Amino acid sequence: MQLLQKILNKFNGLNYKQEYLCLAKESFQDPLHVYAISENKIIREITSHHLFVGYSPLVFAFPSFNEINLSQIDNIIIAFTQKAGKPNEIFNKKDALATIHFKKIPEQFAGQNAIYFYEGIKAKYSFLNSFSQFILQLNNDLYNKKPGNIFLPGNLYKQVQVAYAVPRNISLITVKQNDLFNLFPTDLHGQIDDSHYLISLRNGGRAAQQVETINKILVSEVHAEFYKKAYSLGKNHMQELKGKDQFPFGNELSQMFQLPLPQSVTFYRELELLDLFDHGIHRFFLFKIINKRQVENNPSTLAHVHNVYATWRHNKGLPGNYLFR
Repeated sequence: MQLLQKILNKFNGLNYKQEYLCLAKESFQDPLHVYAISENKIIREITSHHLFVGYSPLVFAFPSFNEINLSQIDNIIIAFTQKAGKPNEIFNKKDALATIHFKKIPEQFAGQNAIYFYEGIKAKYSFLNSFSQFILQLNNDLYNKKPGNIFLPGNLYKQVQVAYAVPRNISLITVKQNDLFNLFPTDLHGQIDDSHYLISLRNGGRAAQQVETINKILVSEVHAEFYKKAYSLGKNHMQELKGKDQFPFGNELSQMFQLPLPQSVTFYRELELLDLFDHGIHRFFLFKIINKRQVENNPSTLAHVHNVYATWRHNKGLPGNYLFR
């Protein structure tokens, strides 16, 4: 490591070396509230009602809300705060630990229901002081332009740090063609309504090509204890299909598609591809949910957060159930 980079790392203000910290989502205490704000008023709490599906550019997706017509709202602010609020309340900017400004991009449809997509414009946060933020940005500009790495220029880097102030589930996608398989993780995904699921993969990657070709996939939530293995499977996004014995599958099969369940599975969904579209480096896949099943009654779901937010929690004396790789 270069001397300058060592100096930057020493003064970046972070309490953890790993950029993303794994955890068991259900036992993560005192998470932040997340609110959609328009014209300085709270539209609604969206902590559990949004999907983070893109990071270059940053993209959030929202289902249709009965009480809100998002088709009429072109620009929103997403605020991350410790303070609880109610719809139509004036939001005090001082209560926000972080904000992201978004603009709407074309919506898509899941049956008769619209899915609204918003692209990040600018983020700011107070998880770290301004000097530490400057050091982190400088380190990013100098050292993160690596072959194979998606570089996040300028404020986009800060937008991603804020987006991961909410625990994001790391699930595993299983695909099968003839007697060959792939198994790879994703954290850009989620159930958009009772019948539809949305997944984003890197456009041009082998994983995206396999999902598009095969059409029917299995998405599994896994136990937090599986965190090291789940991270190690990240390389499979760029790998060809292989024999079943090359992957950490268990002995059970999914109910409808008869796909092998990964080890440590807690919940799974069987999905069939309906539609897709591209935005930035991402290919967004819209699926119909064919079947879903709870495997473990008391799950401890694998998720992760960014170390900028984890450092703020540490500095505030908030508990952390982090798993270090």
